Amino acid sequence: MERIDASGLACPQPVLLVLEKIKTAIDPFEVAVSNQAAIENVTRAAESKSWKVTKLDRDGEISILTISK
Repeated sequence: MERIDASGLACPQPVLLVLEKIKTAIDPFEVAVSNQAAIENVTRAAESKSWKVTKLDRDGEISILTISK
């Protein structure tokens, strides 16, 4: 599974990376983010494009698994 590392990036950068990936994504992909604002903004952006978002916690780093509906 492909993973986008947006940890340490301030919004809107994680959102922009996810929206760019969604344009061409066929398979599920993960996005690693490091703050609550990024989690909320990435989730909102992905869901606005009809993608389902599931949050996972891995080794203290928040990962967001985004899955196409």
